Amino acid sequence: MTKAPQNYTCENIAYWTKRAPGYAQVNRDELGSRQRQVWSRALDSRIRAHFGRRPRGETAVLDVGTGPGFFAIILAELGYQVTAVDYTAAMLEQARENAGALAGRICFRQMDAEELTFPAGCFDVVVSRNLTWNLRAPERAYAHWTRVLKPGGLLLNFDANWYRYLYDPQAEAGHRRDRENVRVTGAEDDTAGTDVAAMERIARQAPLSGRSRPGWDLGALRALGMAASADKEVWRQVWTRDEWVNNASTPMFLVQAEKAR
Repeated sequence: MTKAPQNYTCENIAYWTKRAPGYAQVNRDELGSRQRQVWSRALDSRIRAHFGRRPRGETAVLDVGTGPGFFAIILAELGYQVTAVDYTAAMLEQARENAGALAGRICFRQMDAEELTFPAGCFDVVVSRNLTWNLRAPERAYAHWTRVLKPGGLLLNFDANWYRYLYDPQAEAGHRRDRENVRVTGAEDDTAGTDVAAMERIARQAPLSGRSRPGWDLGALRALGMAASADKEVWRQVWTRDEWVNNASTPMFLVQAEKAR
């Protein structure tokens, strides 16, 4: 896979630093709605199903690309041992603020998702949401995520083919329908506050924008020795109606994988 240009990292950091306050508000809105419970059930049920009766407090979870801390906050609230990493200091600042009283129960670290510096085999679970599409070297990221998992550890990665419309005519037509449906239904526009042109510039440099996923992810993880599967219907469980109207042509999927014991 072709590596993204060097300036990609600088442009990416600059965008997400500027976007941090607005994105943090999106997370606060989620935390103040029923989405807090929806995502809590989605994460907890899968982790509990994998580890059975193990107490949550004995399960170490790494939230990669935590952004303003949505997953980290939910998991800490459930009682898991939570470490949360992000590449941008501005996002981590927003995450600590969003966490409030829970901030002391979360270990926040500024770190590159593609170059994790944790020792091998130190987490039971790795989780991520809406991150992989944005990485310059996703294969390397998956290799690091696999490395830091303990034997029998669990990976839960929620993502979508967000910018495939830049490469695929059928996806482009679907994207146009989504934007029109937002207009005619009066759904809340999830691009509000987003510099779409800047995001598209970044997406054109991101290797996964033109890939067919989650098939690509399954191949990459299986090559690393992970037992991987995909749930292409997870959006039905975790998305609101407005999210579906905005993104019907790019439904969220879950890539779930287990490290060999």
